[in-house]
Amino acid sequence: DFLPQKHAKYFARFLNLLPARLASHDSTRVTIAFFAVSGLDVLDSLDFLTPTQKRNIIDWIYRYQVIPKGSVQCGGFQGSSTLSIKSDDEAKRTAVEAYHWGHLAMTYTGIAVLVALGDDLSRLDRRAIVDGVAAVQREDGSFSASVEGNEQDMRFVYCAAAICAMLNHWGSVDRKRMAQYIRESIRYDFGVSQHMEMEGHGGTTFCGVAALQLSGQLHLLSPREVEGMKRWLVMRQGVGFQGRPNKTEDTCYSFWIAATLKILNAFHLTDFEENRQFILSTQNRVVGGFSKWPDFNTDPFHTYFGICGLSFVDEPNVLEVMPSLNISMRAYRRLKSLHGTWEATQNLNDVRLNID
Repeated sequence: DFLPQKHAKYFARFLNLLPARLASHDSTRVTIAFFAVSGLDVLDSLDFLTPTQKRNIIDWIYRYQVIPKGSVQCGGFQGSSTLSIKSDDEAKRTAVEAYHWGHLAMTYTGIAVLVALGDDLSRLDRRAIVDGVAAVQREDGSFSASVEGNEQDMRFVYCAAAICAMLNHWGSVDRKRMAQYIRESIRYDFGVSQHMEMEGHGGTTFCGVAALQLSGQLHLLSPREVEGMKRWLVMRQGVGFQGRPNKTEDTCYSFWIAATLKILNAFHLTDFEENRQFILSTQNRVVGGFSKWPDFNTDPFHTYFGICGLSFVDEPNVLEVMPSLNISMRAYRRLKSLHGTWEATQNLNDVRLNID
């Protein structure tokens, strides 16, 4: 049986104290918060958090917003306070501030947490964030995580598309080049690779397809590509889903593969009950949480994606998930309401300018 209360308590614990084994993830605490908060949201259990706790989390997220200084476009969010030192030495502060860059994954997850908690996003510098996204787009259409010294691949293409879609603003991001990069990363078997000329992978196939949908370019896929992707994705199911051929099934692919099939309107071609049984086989019935494999250590990443996978197979007591943004439909509707408010305000400002 599915044990939602245990999983809600599991997520709530991660918002208070991280176990020592996650010390290496200290610089990405915002992402861990995303799994916990969005997990509670999808479980319809945000009431595990008091109003004060919710406000504290929102304020904590905003602490990591990077407001650019000078000409460098580096807006967005950092993942933790690792580079936020307090010192009376101005030289030290200046040296550290040189590394205050937004990171695409932290920006995406940070905004998603704010939306899940019902924030009105009024403290976001939307223009600076999107300018920061455009600044890390590369010549081939891909994106790197931040302005210097980072990988550039399909993961950050997705983060870029998700950020711009959530903020309802694309600025100078080149969507055409982004779509070209995605299509050039479709492999011979119709899986999408992390970077051109690499192997197709379930996670990056989601990233590419979701980015196309979020940017309004899903129609650019040819019928042959769509049908090939559907076949490749459906073939990833054994009992649960694997990320690549000849790999072990893993709980998280019950989101990555399933969400992509949902976007392509083909999830009905899979075996819901087999997938459900695999996910539940990785459930820790004592302390809550899900692991990547049965009888393995649980973690917030696999717990969140396992629960999203259960949402896709219509598990009771789990909210519907919006596949391409990876947030609850409740959060997505709230976000669309904010978009309407922003557009109305912009239209009013345009009218005032015309009058003046």
